[in-house]
Amino acid sequence: MLQPKKTKHRKTFRLYHDKRDAHSGNFVAFGDYGLQATGSAWVSAAQIEAARIAITRRMGREGQVIIRVFPHLALTSKPIGVRMGSGKGSVDRWVAVVKRNTILFEVRGVKDEIARDALRLGGHKLPLKWKIVATV
Repeated sequence: MLQPKKTKHRKTFRLYHDKRDAHSGNFVAFGDYGLQATGSAWVSAAQIEAARIAITRRMGREGQVIIRVFPHLALTSKPIGVRMGSGKGSVDRWVAVVKRNTILFEVRGVKDEIARDALRLGGHKLPLKWKIVATV
């Protein structure tokens, strides 16, 4: 799964997902079709990987999938049954902070209906609302 190779600090502060629009990464840049978030959320590395697998399986051996988000934020949790105190918990999972209008995945090199169907299948693996956009 996706996670940073090296970080400055092992455990980061918890960020709120920002309800505002994304100012960068909000248009299809590398492919022909893209999956655009219409809401904001934390998307975990496992959810990104599940969506990537669903998209690539639908496309078969043709075309290319570009992942435009990366999980930089480490979320910690303490084990069940542990009392309060005694420090912060260990890193549990990595998440990507996704703002509204961020492009999550891009597809190129396949037919229109295959690209739209593949992105639809991948979008159902994600915890936010989305829409499929094409290059102008």
